[in-house]
Amino acid sequence: MALFRSLLASLAAPAVQEGEQEAAIAALEALGGSVRVIAANTSDLEAAFHLSGTELTDEGLVHLTYLPDLRWLNLRGTKVTDAGMATLAQCAGLTRLHLEKTGVGDAGLEQLKSLPELEYLNLYGTPVTDGGLAHLAEIKTLKKLYLWQSQVTAEGVARLREALPECEIIAGEGLDPVPPPPQEIPMEEGEGDGEVEGQAEGGN
Repeated sequence: MALFRSLLASLAAPAVQEGEQEAAIAALEALGGSVRVIAANTSDLEAAFHLSGTELTDEGLVHLTYLPDLRWLNLRGTKVTDAGMATLAQCAGLTRLHLEKTGVGDAGLEQLKSLPELEYLNLYGTPVTDGGLAHLAEIKTLKKLYLWQSQVTAEGVARLREALPECEIIAGEGLDPVPPPPQEIPMEEGEGDGEVEGQAEGGN
């Protein structure tokens, strides 16, 4: 199955000419991003913008399509939206994707269904609703998903857990703020005295 997904990824990835990857990396770094090799003895790459590239917009994502070995991508807090997800859908080798605190919503998630190897997705603080979860239910490769402080409901999360039983879904249950205690209504002077006296007499 993994071999089949890798084949799909290689077929979907655009052909990169000599020198184009280097130019793309330079362009991404100019936008505040960083590109690095994930580990020794591998060509797999990570691109991250969450530290200094928060001004990145949908237009800048096109440079990512020239990185055929891109596996991890962190777009936390950038200005990307649903419109940019069609571009990300061309990065078929992605396994980890951070979209927290972005404007990506339900329409953008529909584009991500074409990522054949996606295992990790962070949607913390996004406008995603239950409608978007219906798209995620089709990404059977997902293993970990963050939905805290999005617009999803408990019912929507429950349905997604049924569709993706192998996926760990962190939706923020138990992290909701504790509601304030009900305010006590002050009693008028003398109110309730009869009840107290009655209780006292009954106790004698």
